[in-house]
Order: sequence, then structure tokens, then C-alpha cells
Amino acid sequence: MEIGVYGGTFNPPHLGHVAAARAVFEVLKLDRLLLIPAGLPPHKNLPADGPTPEQRLEMTRLAADQLGLGDQVEVLDLEIHRRGKSFTADTLAVLKEQHPGDDFWLLMGTDMFLTLQAWHEPERILSLAGIAAFGRTEADTEELFSVQRDYLYRTYPQARLFTLTIPGVVDVSSTELRERLARGEGGALLPPAVYGYILRQGLYGTGADLKHLPLSRLRPVALSYLKYKRIPHVLGTEQEAIRLAERYGADVEKARVAALLHDCTKKLGMEEQLALCARYEISLDELERKALKLLHAKTGAAIARDVFGVDDEIYRAIWWHTTGHAGMTLLEKIMYLADYIEPTRDFPGVEELRRACYEDLDKGLLMGLEMTVREMEDMGNPVHRATLEARDALKG
Repeated sequence: MEIGVYGGTFNPPHLGHVAAARAVFEVLKLDRLLLIPAGLPPHKNLPADGPTPEQRLEMTRLAADQLGLGDQVEVLDLEIHRRGKSFTADTLAVLKEQHPGDDFWLLMGTDMFLTLQAWHEPERILSLAGIAAFGRTEADTEELFSVQRDYLYRTYPQARLFTLTIPGVVDVSSTELRERLARGEGGALLPPAVYGYILRQGLYGTGADLKHLPLSRLRPVALSYLKYKRIPHVLGTEQEAIRLAERYGADVEKARVAALLHDCTKKLGMEEQLALCARYEISLDELERKALKLLHAKTGAAIARDVFGVDDEIYRAIWWHTTGHAGMTLLEKIMYLADYIEPTRDFPGVEELRRACYEDLDKGLLMGLEMTVREMEDMGNPVHRATLEARDALKG
């Protein structure tokens, strides 16, 4: 198995890191990619007022998710939890012991590659892994790369070296990026979920007021709660909510806020969901205590109100978006259906349902509820009473 290892402070991880990692992964046809945030980097001092190691670890996880490689990419905390300086040679030795039959490639940028001989135990590093170095453009790096390659091959005959250029890749120093963020700039240089996490945690002097975020900033913050594969669904739900709100005269901004936040706790497991229910004193019926799928609407609504200060109308639209209920408001109907028919949804009957929703909202709502009931019954699963009551109320 060919495994890539990409370490760094990731303070913060930006689009340049993501693009470089993806490019090396594809060119070298790697089987796995490991991202490893440094605990105590040997070559630089981390700012005292910066994020904690755990926060850098979480940002790296969010950035890794943006790679879209699924289980092929993993973020390791072995340097975060190791005492003392995070020497690459020690990390590679641990990985080689864990995966004795695999080949490793150590990913690094231009500056790191050009100073490799000055690292701690460079010969040991080169005996444990090949080097995959990347630069922005051939004009910038190839002349320097060729000189360094020749030197390393002469000095370390066992070296495996691979260099490539990645035209157009984001090239910004961490120091410069942190300064931009403190000025309210630089968000475009980050994966959206990472930028959202920074705003949510108030890192790098951003100091965002989460209860009064404009939509342009609420969107990345909302995405920071999600797994990568759910992001297209949430953005699709937002677009569908806009169209339905405009079609039926609902408040478009409220529809967008509800859509962006409706799945903010979706990735949590049962234990975490139940802990949130206890924290927010959410009463659960017998079915809800067993059905994980039903809990995220309630806990998501609670987070939306507590963290983001949404009003009761948006709160209820998120609360009921999974089951529906009898006597739904216009915004509740729109949220329920936008979640159901957004563009990435693909199931038998979805096109017919979409047409019905734009012909008559209640017609579409009844059709959606009936489809849900049939699906649950066909699977042998119980149907929540609120869904049955919503269907029966519309049928009169």
C-alpha cells in the first residue's frame, strides 16, 4: 500500500494545503493519505494566543473532509499527544512500525524540501519514506528543485524523490493569513468549513457575533458542522427553500437560515444526541428515544436558537423538518419539502413530487408525507405519530 504523510502546524489549514494534498494523492496514485498536525513544531514557535492543539486538529479534520476522499484520508493525533518536539523522523518510525509492509511518501512544500538536509535526522527520514515535494509553478521552483534533487541523490543515495508543480495553488504564509483573518479578510483562502469553524470559535481575532451573522458568514459556519458528503444536500436545500419561498410568498431570508442550519447536528451519534436533549431539556417520546434519525431536527433547532439566536418561526421550521405535524406553518412546509426535493435527491417519484410542490404546496406536502409513510411501512419501521397526524389533517 502506498501511503502519503502530510504534516505541518496547519495553523490554519488553507486551500493550498488541500489542493497540494489532492494533487499528490492523484499523481502518485496513493492508497491512503495521513494528515498529521504538529504538536510542538521544531522549526517554529506557535503564537501564544493561537488555537489550541485540539482546535488545530479539528480544523485539519474539516480540511481533510473537504478533500472528498472518504475513508482514504485520515487525520492522526499522534504528534498532538506526543510530548516534546514533533520530529518527522520519529513520526515516520512509528508509522513504519504500525504498517511494516507499506511504502510511505512524505509530502512537503518548496521551503521544506529545499532545507530537508537541515532537518532532524534527514538520513533516517529518507530511509523511511520517499519525498513528494510540490511548488506553485515550474518557473518558480523547477530550477531550485533540480539542484536540490541532485544534492540529495548524491548525499543520500537511498533517497526516493518526486517533485511536481501545481499551477495556481494558493500560496500564502500562515502568518499572513492569520493577519488577514484578524482584519476580517482571508476567508476565501480557506475551505469553507474551516473558515466557519474559525468564526464559530472566534480564532485569530475574528470575534464574529454568531447571533447576528450575515448569510455570507452563516453559510461557512453552518458547513463547519457537517460531514463533507452532506454539504451538497444542505446547499441544495437552501436553494430549494429560496425557490419555494419566492413561489409562495414566504420570508426568503428565514427560509435560507432554516435550510442552512437544519442538519447542524446530523453527524452526531445517539449518545451525543441524547446528551443535547438532556442539556436543552427536550422531551422525547418512546420512538424518538430509539430512532437516531428523528433526533437531529430537535437538537438542531435547539442549537440554532441557542448559538445563532434564531426566532421561534425558524426554530419550529427546523424542529419539524423531519416528521412534519398537523397544522404546519408556511415556513415549516417549505422547510420540510425543500429538504425532501432538493436537487441532489434522487429516488423513485421525486420528479412527480417536485412538480406537485410547485403546482400546489399542500398537494406536494401530502404527497411527500404519504411517500414517507409508505417507505417506512415497506421497511417495517414505525411511523412517527406527528407524520401520520400531518397526513390525516391534510386529507381532512
